Amino acid sequence: MAAIDPDPQVEMVTPYQQKRRNYRYVQVDAVGIGLAGAASTFLPVFLARLGATAVQVGLLTSMPALTGLIMSIPIGRFLQTRRNIVPWFSSARLLVVSAYALTGIVPFLVPDQWIVPAVLIIWALATLPQSVVMVGFSVVMNAVAGPEGRFDLMSRRWSILGLTNAITVAVVGQALSRMGFPINYQLVFMALSIGGLISYAFSSRIKIPDNEPVPSLQGLSVKEKVADYLDLVRSQPDFLSFVLKRLVYLFGMSLAAPLFPLYYVRVLDASDASIGLLSTTATICMLFGYYLWTRQSRRRGTHFVLLVTTLGTALYPALVAVTSQIELIMIYAGIAGIFQAGVDLVFFDELMRTVPPRYAPTFVSLAQSLSHLAAIIAPLVGTYLSLHIGLSGALLVSAGLRLLGFAMFASTDILALLRRIRPGTDRV
Repeated sequence: MAAIDPDPQVEMVTPYQQKRRNYRYVQVDAVGIGLAGAASTFLPVFLARLGATAVQVGLLTSMPALTGLIMSIPIGRFLQTRRNIVPWFSSARLLVVSAYALTGIVPFLVPDQWIVPAVLIIWALATLPQSVVMVGFSVVMNAVAGPEGRFDLMSRRWSILGLTNAITVAVVGQALSRMGFPINYQLVFMALSIGGLISYAFSSRIKIPDNEPVPSLQGLSVKEKVADYLDLVRSQPDFLSFVLKRLVYLFGMSLAAPLFPLYYVRVLDASDASIGLLSTTATICMLFGYYLWTRQSRRRGTHFVLLVTTLGTALYPALVAVTSQIELIMIYAGIAGIFQAGVDLVFFDELMRTVPPRYAPTFVSLAQSLSHLAAIIAPLVGTYLSLHIGLSGALLVSAGLRLLGFAMFASTDILALLRRIRPGTDRV
């Protein structure tokens, strides 16, 4: 019997080769997102120049968080039933970035008084695929990296994305100043949306193992489905412990988000150039931080990185609150950028370490939902506190919440230290 030759059209790829390809696709995808993401810097400016109110501009940031809070868990449950979520992730990303192109096209199609509402409608619709992206991203990246490669993969990706974004923002800023309004913004949004095509072309090529089938919940009542969901979540105490501690820390971080720019302008009377330089300094230092903490995780372990970076980032709002010199705050911002890079890396790594692989979409969606909860409530609390105890006082509250989160992460280490000092403390 003659031997049957393999189909020459089918390429045989070893697991190692596929892993390296996936790594490459993830990095090129980061370039595409870095390009497209630069448009987000100028989108609220575009609306403001069109005469949008403060509430309308605020909707750009609040709508994704609100949709994520409501839809993350249902989206997670839906993705849990898909054999492979890469097509959903890459397609949803393309839809989100396409909103920039549509934003650029709108002024050609609608009367001036309807441009702002039309743009807001576009971005309201984009929040649904954006929620799919936020859930799918962690699952796909974790599958590409594997348990031991999360720090390395994400540090490279976020460094490439940050560098691409910083360069693109600088170039776009110059381009906008050389053309008339609004055609300058329209051309920029349409041009940067090409990043979405780059992202889709490479992220859609990522190949990861299919999801394990999960028991079907068809035929169960809503009450039974909720009970099944709660039982599943309670079966992972490590996950619950981490996301609750992270929620406290994220609340402290989100609380300060609207306070920093107010402090720079109202207390320090800083110029736009100084504020821009401060942001650039923090971004550049973050790129170094990704490299630093990846090395430290290999040498000292991820728990060391978790404690050091959460403590370092917790001190930043307190230092700002007691400082009246923008030059010093630039130094603090650079140092905080280094620590923030470690927080980003270790929070992703710790989350995926505590998520059961079989139910990754379900658990990631719950974690995302809690993050959105902090992103919605905490800034409102921060602005409320600033009116009653001042900006400095509100920043100190932010630092206190972050320190509380750090103490919760360090609780086992604190108890171990107390047991050494006072035997029997563990029985208290």
